[in-house]
Amino acid sequence: MTDVQTDHAAGVPGARSSQVVDFALSPELEAFRTRAREFAQSELAPHANDWDAHQTFPREAVAKAAAQGFLKITIPQAFGGTDLGNLAGCVMLEELNAACASTGVTVSVHNSLVCSPLAKWGTQEQQAKYFPKLLEGEWLGAYCLSEAGSGSDAAALVCEAKADGDDYVLNGPKLWITTGSEAGLYIVFARTGEDRVKGITAFLVERQMPGVGIGKKERKLGIKASPTVEITLENVRVPASNLLGELGRGFTIALDTLDGGRLGIASQSLGIARAALELIRGHLATQVDHKGRPTASQAHQWEMADIAADLDASRFLTWRAAILRDQGKPCGPEAAMAKLKASLLANRAARSAVSILGAAGGGLTGTAERLLRDARICEIYEGATDIQRLVVARGELAR
Repeated sequence: MTDVQTDHAAGVPGARSSQVVDFALSPELEAFRTRAREFAQSELAPHANDWDAHQTFPREAVAKAAAQGFLKITIPQAFGGTDLGNLAGCVMLEELNAACASTGVTVSVHNSLVCSPLAKWGTQEQQAKYFPKLLEGEWLGAYCLSEAGSGSDAAALVCEAKADGDDYVLNGPKLWITTGSEAGLYIVFARTGEDRVKGITAFLVERQMPGVGIGKKERKLGIKASPTVEITLENVRVPASNLLGELGRGFTIALDTLDGGRLGIASQSLGIARAALELIRGHLATQVDHKGRPTASQAHQWEMADIAADLDASRFLTWRAAILRDQGKPCGPEAAMAKLKASLLANRAARSAVSILGAAGGGLTGTAERLLRDARICEIYEGATDIQRLVVARGELAR
């Protein structure tokens, strides 16, 4: 425990300078945030509505993001990564998602759900084989956990992997796979035993392996420029050397990975909420009298104020969880809190933007309308809202 310092001049105890929490980013992270914002505003924002309208995957923009180093944020420099960490990833993802949530989720999944677990759980041989392709954007990664009967209840998955000599043979479909049709490498969770939890193993599956197929593409409300597809596995022979982690450890890997993924979606939510706030602010700023005094309704000003305050609160929740993860500490409840509050805020802020902007907000080609549709998924994937509440509640009960 830190000693309490005394202000002898004033004779008042309590000058605890060593206990001050610094909410400011380092100069290096501030510069990185500026670079991410400039990239997002120049390469993503001008095209986001068009990509959404035509459901066009932004391949060129993702390639440019790779050139900026945005696909290797948490990877050690020894493997070619930048090793900037989870906090830097959250800062970057807020900027990307404020411009285009479809591009943002592509970058988020690649970093948090594929590259990070490969760095944490992969063998040196696996890392040496796949990182050169993943970190430079030659291959994108996808995370294959969900199935028709196992969404929130991930342990209910039935996709099977049977040992056959030095290989495993995988069979079964995976659903709702973000970037699945664009990926070169999948992390696939499959059943290798009867035990509900210990019978699940993670595999590194290459798109080019015989038997790997792309099924139906989902028709979605939002993030339309991010393809969400079914991945089919029909007698896919995967070498045992492609197990990610140990046999039967897949469920542990899945949950640990999702803690990082929730930071990505919390950051996506922050970006959407901030973009909505900026639309509201810009709209209300035009409402002035002949002397330049604000004439916007008090109700609209209060709504803007509440969104601004909640945005800062959600951002600090997200940063706290990211710092814990960077320190190697458990952050399950903290990541769940961040995603819970940020995703709820994204939806509320986007609804407010559409309402306050009126006709300009509801137009089918407008940014506010896209933000409203994009925000909805933030409460669904990487664990639905009530799952986040369950994680937080269990954390509280375990205190």
